[in-house]
Amino acid sequence: MVAAPARLIEDVRHGRFERTMSACAAAGALVTTAEIFFEHDKASFGDPWMWLPIALGPVEAVAATAGFFRRGAAKTVLPAASVLVIANGLHGTYLHARGISQKPGGWRNFRYNMEMGPPLFAPLLVTLVGGMGVLAAILRRER
Repeated sequence: MVAAPARLIEDVRHGRFERTMSACAAAGALVTTAEIFFEHDKASFGDPWMWLPIALGPVEAVAATAGFFRRGAAKTVLPAASVLVIANGLHGTYLHARGISQKPGGWRNFRYNMEMGPPLFAPLLVTLVGGMGVLAAILRRER
C-alpha cells in the first residue's frame, strides 16, 4: 500500500488531483455561502455589499462542479468564478477592517472590537475557496 503523502504526490503527477480540488471548491463554496448568509443576516444585511458573497458562492459552486465533470469548464469557467470570489474576499476584508475602525475606540480598542465587530479574517477564508478553484484550474487533468 502506498503511503498517503506519496499517493497525493502521485495523484498530482498523474492529473487526478484537479478533480479533487474542483470538488473541494464546490463544497467549500456551499458551506461558506451558508455561513456568510447567517452571519450577514445576523447583521441585518446592513450594507448592500453583504449580498455579493451570497450571490457569488453558488456561482463558484456551479463552476467548480462543472469543472469536476468537464475539463473545459475547469480551465475556463472555474478560474473566472474563482478570481471573482478571491476579489470579493479581499474586498470583504477591507470592509470588515473599516467596520472595526468605525467601532467605538477603533483600532485603539483592538481586542474588544475584533471580538465584537465584524470578523476580520472571515473574508480571507472565502479567498481560500477561490484559491482552491484557481489551483484546480492550474493543475493538469488526468486523460
